Amino acid sequence: MAFFLLFCTLSTMTDPLVSIIMRSFNEGWALRETLPALQSQDYENWELIVVDSGSTDGSVELIKQAKPSHFKQIQAKDYNPSRVMNDGMRLARGEFGIFLNADATPQGTSWLRPLAAALQDPQTAAVFGRQIPRPNCEAVYAHDYERCFGPNRQSSGWEHFFSMVSSGLRKDIWSKRGFLEKMQYSEDDEYTRWCRAQGYRVVYCPESVVMHSHNYTPDQAYKRSFGEARALAAVWTGRPGQINWARTVLLGWLNNLRGDFAFCARNGRLRELPHAAHIRWRQRRAKLAGFRDGWSFYRKNPAGQDDSPGPFDTTPRRAFAPGDEGVKAAFD
Repeated sequence: MAFFLLFCTLSTMTDPLVSIIMRSFNEGWALRETLPALQSQDYENWELIVVDSGSTDGSVELIKQAKPSHFKQIQAKDYNPSRVMNDGMRLARGEFGIFLNADATPQGTSWLRPLAAALQDPQTAAVFGRQIPRPNCEAVYAHDYERCFGPNRQSSGWEHFFSMVSSGLRKDIWSKRGFLEKMQYSEDDEYTRWCRAQGYRVVYCPESVVMHSHNYTPDQAYKRSFGEARALAAVWTGRPGQINWARTVLLGWLNNLRGDFAFCARNGRLRELPHAAHIRWRQRRAKLAGFRDGWSFYRKNPAGQDDSPGPFDTTPRRAFAPGDEGVKAAFD
């Protein structure tokens, strides 16, 4: 027992400093759980950096009580996810930047350590943890969390998947390029694809768990899927015709509905299937419209010809897995 206590003490003393970077906007209801959960972590060598986008619900007072190393306040209209995350990494004193959304509550005392441990490998550029939905999460979105983070997660077979909600980056690798501030959606997906293209690893840490979910309205679901698909057009390497009404909207919707039916039946939630069908239809229509808008914006020159190099850099990329493009919209 004495040896074990000594080992734990020495381990804590040698833990490198990590910088927890939190984005906040009117999430005081969650901060009341999230901030105390940080204080309970068994990994104690960390600093807190918070960027708040004009909260008016008492979040600011809660954040100040937590005594962050840096507390930056901006107006909601000035929020750009890439810029905010780049600013957080610049402020970080630690060699690892750990990102945690204000409404993502760490579960247990060992949320931070697995992320920090994985980043100690100099070839690991980014890590992300597991997310479990809140008890009030609607079935359509709970199914997405199962697909992406469940015991038999489908995302393990996808060409690429990453979520910034509970994640970490090595600062030395981030300093080579950072997030592209031209992107309003999928900036984390684009950055981690760039990391992989450079030969670095992106690692999933299922031992690091947060509770996090959103119940988006149909209009919100449409807007988010539109934005994700618009960003997809910037990195798409297939033919633009592959994203079409028959495949992307109709067949994609039927495939989603089949999966939602199985999930609802398995969990006794069949009464929610009509709602899921409506949300999926809105998402599928948004994917097609967003991709077409993004293709025109990013990939056409003024003469109307395809501009072969990507709009941001010339790193080769592979296409997203058919039917799964934009699925991460549920996790931001």
